[in-house]
Amino acid sequence: MSTILSFIAIQNGKPTRSSFEGLSRARHLAAQHGHTLAAVVLAPDASAFTDEIARYGAQTIYTVSDPIFAQHMNAPVVRALEAVIAQVQPALVVFPSSEGVKDVLGALAVRTHAAVLPDVASFDLADGGVEATRPVMASKFYARVRAEGEPVLVSVRSGSYEATESPADATVEALPFSFDESSLKQTLREVVGAATGGIDLADARVVISAGRGVKDEAGQHLVQELADVLGAAIGASRAVVENGMFPATAQIGQTGKVVSPDLYIGVGISGAIQHVAGMVNSRVIVAINTNPDAPIFEVATYGIVGDLYTVLPLLIEELKKAKAVAA
Repeated sequence: MSTILSFIAIQNGKPTRSSFEGLSRARHLAAQHGHTLAAVVLAPDASAFTDEIARYGAQTIYTVSDPIFAQHMNAPVVRALEAVIAQVQPALVVFPSSEGVKDVLGALAVRTHAAVLPDVASFDLADGGVEATRPVMASKFYARVRAEGEPVLVSVRSGSYEATESPADATVEALPFSFDESSLKQTLREVVGAATGGIDLADARVVISAGRGVKDEAGQHLVQELADVLGAAIGASRAVVENGMFPATAQIGQTGKVVSPDLYIGVGISGAIQHVAGMVNSRVIVAINTNPDAPIFEVATYGIVGDLYTVLPLLIEELKKAKAVAA
């Protein structure tokens, strides 16, 4: 019997939704193939998250606690995970495909002599190996890939699987860890929060994304007001990031963040394939654009052909009315 190990990423003081999506898939595969399921969490106080992780079915939870994990440094994370993998000897390690994971996955693979399947949309155990599909060429195509040997490291795109609870009576094991901070070649000076409506973009349930159709400050205010009404995070296309209207941290797409909210509203976005690659897994996509032939409508669940400066005030007004009635 082998072990499947799932890494739980911590952002803004809580586990990410995409981590629980990966853990849920790992739980399914472990049950299907008769493997044990474990999770690992690194944090200043990793034990604070064990109850929540256990709700998603981990049989064993390895905690590694150290203040250095608050500093967002790659080297301590690689060293800690290397030690955990050496002790647990998992056949498969599942990660969320997030910025922090992308930073450390390659180095971890080298140090553990592991095969890597990064940024996959699906994965399975088959014929003694791991088979997966991953998007290529801005998600226009999907490649089927396979890795053999142990361990295999897999990072999973946000929204690829549902995060489903299946409470388990988990065993918690705290692992010792120490790291010589003097060996670090960089120093954390400041962490600046992203201007995404106060909500983490990668884990947001609702995302309002602005495109080139948002031409001025009035348009920005409309996007912000809609986000406030819906409790949404704010994203943006590359065009409006490059012209300085929105910060780089808000960029969604092939060269930005990948999001998979329950509701994505594209405001004035044409739908270039580079942008679509970052939001195509959204459950419901609403597109607002003046051009009825805009590519965004090809992937949209609902489309509104109209000027955002006319549509958004009406939409905001109706949403406020609906919220008032519900209250």
